[in-house]
Amino acid sequence: MKTILENPIEIHEKVIPNRIVYHPMEGCDGTPEGAIDTLTRRRYIRFAKSGAGIIWFEATAVCNEGRANPRQLFLNENTKDSFKSLIKEIKEVSLKENGFEPVIIVQLTHSGRFSKPNGTPEPIVAYRNAHWEIGKENQPYIVATDEYLKTIPGKYSVASKLAEEVGFDGIDVKCCHGYLFNEFLSAKEREGIYGGNLENRTKLYFECIDAVKNAVNSDIFVTTRLNACDCFPYPYGYGVDENDNIDLTETKLIIKSLYDKGIRLINLTLGNPYLIPHINRPCMNAPEDGDIGVKRIYDITKELSNTFKNIHFIASGLTYPGENAMEYAEKIIEENVCSFAGFGRLTFAYPDFYKDYLTYGKLEKNKLCLKCSKCSLLMRAGTVAGCPIRDSEIYMPYFQKYVLKKED
Repeated sequence: MKTILENPIEIHEKVIPNRIVYHPMEGCDGTPEGAIDTLTRRRYIRFAKSGAGIIWFEATAVCNEGRANPRQLFLNENTKDSFKSLIKEIKEVSLKENGFEPVIIVQLTHSGRFSKPNGTPEPIVAYRNAHWEIGKENQPYIVATDEYLKTIPGKYSVASKLAEEVGFDGIDVKCCHGYLFNEFLSAKEREGIYGGNLENRTKLYFECIDAVKNAVNSDIFVTTRLNACDCFPYPYGYGVDENDNIDLTETKLIIKSLYDKGIRLINLTLGNPYLIPHINRPCMNAPEDGDIGVKRIYDITKELSNTFKNIHFIASGLTYPGENAMEYAEKIIEENVCSFAGFGRLTFAYPDFYKDYLTYGKLEKNKLCLKCSKCSLLMRAGTVAGCPIRDSEIYMPYFQKYVLKKED
């Protein structure tokens, strides 16, 4: 019996073969120069075999100072050939295995507050945020000047031209999880042209979207992964009111502007994985029951989908339902909560989950993500990210060396 997940859909004149999206999951396994390395290639070839309709390529820096770690991918003239080779291989493998090529979107980013290009924090911030800086007040924060910020659209333009050259189908201007553009959405106390009112706080974000659109041909579409809200207490994040309740007023104004700029696909998320990871990826041993987090994402996505019926939204938080994840994905698409089901951690643990579901009608319990956050612990420890439980031959040695040894 055919599932709704198999239904193709056309967006930006591209036919997306099904409703499964592999979220941008950073492996921290590029070369020091930012090129594709062995583990990067291994991961994406596994994704290519999965049958996913969209492979949302991980956070890829537009400049060296904006890299989140020394092994973050960085698309430039010296690394572009490695990207081109991998994208070609992804499409060839998927065509052979699944009968179609996936749509591949690259997430272009400037890490801002979380910049760590040389292995130690070198945060470039929109403003000094006391909530984010608890216990880190002595880090060498650099508040980005207006002069520096004016150079960033040019960096996005260069990276976008390269993204088109190497074969990406779409470009994501990342605005989530506390990275630079997302941080500016709460920069109400910042002075100058990039702070204060909403028009100023979205100025850099929108300028970079325009720069990307102007840099590429019309067959390369522009999209964004957007925080619907930060879920930080007021006034340290956006998307909450003075009583710390979620308030999507500004979010809706931003999405309306994105629609006016021609964007028809938005990958929704919320929260901050550094301080409140259970918000965007409901997990075990969290401050709240994971079902609460899943419902929060459901409610926010539904409200925005009901408001913007001509925009296709991708939902997050689908790893938490575990063996019922695919039935939950079917439910939210059937209810028009979203157009696509996005999966993150599950792709690390069980990259062929979608193919298994189509073949057997269920997921294998002994392959599922355990929601244990060990993949995140690897990243925080400064090494490569993957699943040390389900992909133990590759990643358990890193976990033992960089996480367990550090704990000892």
